Amino acid sequence: MPNQLLIRPAILKDVPEILTILNHEIKNSTVIYDYTERTLNQQTQWFYTKQEAKMPILVAEKESNILGFGSFGIYRPWEAYKFSIEHSIYVSSASRGLGIGKLLMEELIILAKLQGYHTMIAGVDADNKESYKFHEKFGFKEVGRFNEVGYKFDRWLDLIFMQLHL
Repeated sequence: MPNQLLIRPAILKDVPEILTILNHEIKNSTVIYDYTERTLNQQTQWFYTKQEAKMPILVAEKESNILGFGSFGIYRPWEAYKFSIEHSIYVSSASRGLGIGKLLMEELIILAKLQGYHTMIAGVDADNKESYKFHEKFGFKEVGRFNEVGYKFDRWLDLIFMQLHL
C-alpha cells in the first residue's frame, strides 16, 4: 500500500532525512535547546550509539519519505537510572497535524514496556503548549519546572519535565 504511513525501525539510509528534520528544529524552534546544526557524521554516530545501546529509533515513512522520527535513551548515565528513559519525537514541519507524533509515541511506549522500563520522561519547552497537551493525552504529568535554564533566540527558556509511569 504505497500511500500508507508506516512506523518502522530506522535504518542507516534514513539518517540524512532524520538529520534534515532535526536541523530544521535546531534552526527554527525551541523544541531542542541547541544552536548548532548537526552534521551527517554526528547524526550517523548518534544512530550507531543508539543501536549499540539497544535503544530504538523509529521513523514514520510514507512514499519512501521520512516524515518524523522518535527515540528514547536512558534518562541519566548512572546505573540507578537504568529503568528511566527520556524520549524525543520530531515531525517534519510539513507533516504536523496528521497524527504522526501520536503513532510514534504509541510505539515508543509499547517498546519501553516490552523492554522493562519503569518510567518515561519528557523535557518540554514551557512555551510549547501543543507538546504539553500532546503528552498529557498519553498520561504524562508535569513533575518539575526549571525557570530560565535555556537561552535561545535572545530570550530565556523554561523547561518542564513530564513523566509517565509505564
